[in-house]
Amino acid sequence: MGLTNSSIGIRAAASELEIKKQAVEDKVVALAGNPNVGKSTVFNGLTGMNQHTGNWPGKTVTNAQGYCATKQQSYVMVDIPGTYSLMAHSAEEEVARNFICFGQPDAVVVVCDATCLERNLNLVLQTLEISSRVVVCVNLMDEAKRKNIKIDLSAIAKRLGVPVVSTVAREKKSLDGLMNTLDNVVSGAVMPTPAQVVYPDAVERAIAKIEPLVRKKTDSLASRWLSLKLLDPDPSLTLEINKFLGEDFLRSPELADALAAAKTELLADGIGPDALKDLIVSTLVSAAEKICRGTVVCEKAQYDAFDRRVDHILTSKATGYPIMLLLLALIFWLTITGANYPSQMLSGALFALQDRLTLLFHAWGAPEWLHGMLVLGVYRVLAWVISVMLPPMAIFFPLFTLLEDAGYLPRVAYNLDRPFKRCCACGKQSLTMCMVSIILH
Repeated sequence: MGLTNSSIGIRAAASELEIKKQAVEDKVVALAGNPNVGKSTVFNGLTGMNQHTGNWPGKTVTNAQGYCATKQQSYVMVDIPGTYSLMAHSAEEEVARNFICFGQPDAVVVVCDATCLERNLNLVLQTLEISSRVVVCVNLMDEAKRKNIKIDLSAIAKRLGVPVVSTVAREKKSLDGLMNTLDNVVSGAVMPTPAQVVYPDAVERAIAKIEPLVRKKTDSLASRWLSLKLLDPDPSLTLEINKFLGEDFLRSPELADALAAAKTELLADGIGPDALKDLIVSTLVSAAEKICRGTVVCEKAQYDAFDRRVDHILTSKATGYPIMLLLLALIFWLTITGANYPSQMLSGALFALQDRLTLLFHAWGAPEWLHGMLVLGVYRVLAWVISVMLPPMAIFFPLFTLLEDAGYLPRVAYNLDRPFKRCCACGKQSLTMCMVSIILH
């Protein structure tokens, strides 16, 4: 099938991501969630081997698309990057926000961790401000049961105004309920009515001042969310809005004047740009707390006491940095020093084979130019690359995988986020820097 506008959809094209449908009637579903909530496990459980990966256009951020079907509908599942928020502070968060907003998928599934649902609802609430076609998937229910956490899913669904389903992604049968709910949302059998986050009065007045004008400019974007984002300007978001609408959105004198008046009123109430960001975040956190109050019950009040003690040690100013530096230094030492021994063994074996190949070529009477090209050129370079690059990679990546599985890498990113932001970067890029340092060594 050719990738025509009808086969990939104009809305998908607007997000610059090429959606590869198998049939015109396929529905596009965005799979969102915080990191480490089992989102990729849900994706793999639904799509199996019927998937492919690539990069978002202009980004070094990977996207994965897969296909699955029910008796009613076939789907293209898009596994967007794991993110804690749609207030874009990194390339991953920017990609996630842009696809949910401007890609306008037919539905969004937000995967949450049942053991820390309140924290995950921050992303859910932000998603509900953009799209009404949302299904909340509460994953890791087996872990919640093990920690004696009881969750009233029906009460949470009523408070959120959207369907909420539970899964244990490692058990494929538990995903059937998710797909049945998705069928109902996509077909219109279930019409979600998302709860609206209510901000402080001053912010609500500012939104009300510009939302009617925003609604006039576009009916394809969530006007309330867009009005809030205009009050808290983000150059990357403004660029995406202009690209999506095909015009300079803020060139309208009427809208520009209303926006300036709204910001002036906020300043008169003592709400500057930084204070506005804080108000938005604190309101979302309070809304999540309210939703979970009485619906998420921990029989063991201190079920996460051990995790909190570990966090206090690994992320505090007094002990977090020394432990991080020592641990990373240990990994670097094991990788660099430890790689010397297998590297010497590999190079010895590979270059011994080179000598044998040289004798073989001479025995065959091969011309020197052929011997130089194949043995001293192709083989010798390949032998150097393998003997130098393979051992450190074989040591470094398993060690980092262990740190990731143990939950330490997110803590490293947290520790380094503040200093990295001073360089216009984010803490997660520290992990990439470690990998590059090993490769360049």
